[in-house]
Amino acid sequence: MGKGSNVQKAQAARERNQKKVGKSDEERRAASAKAKLDSAAFMCKICRQTFMCNAKPSLLYLHVTSKHPDKVNSLTECFDALAGFDPADPDGKK
Repeated sequence: MGKGSNVQKAQAARERNQKKVGKSDEERRAASAKAKLDSAAFMCKICRQTFMCNAKPSLLYLHVTSKHPDKVNSLTECFDALAGFDPADPDGKK
């Protein structure tokens, strides 16, 4: 028994080469744009530091207290997402 026809071998070679090529320019641009949006999901209005989209309000509050201690009473001056945030209950479990 042979190991397959030349057509099958050529198809397998094409598939192997396709995997080596990787992403197209269009796919790279889309991935890059998504990464930019995700990385700058939360941005401090004062110092412009960015936080990932999965940053919890407790982490944003920690930033305010450590970097901008004078703004602790007005959290929304740094992040709009901290509107209604309760420092006594950082995870919102109460």
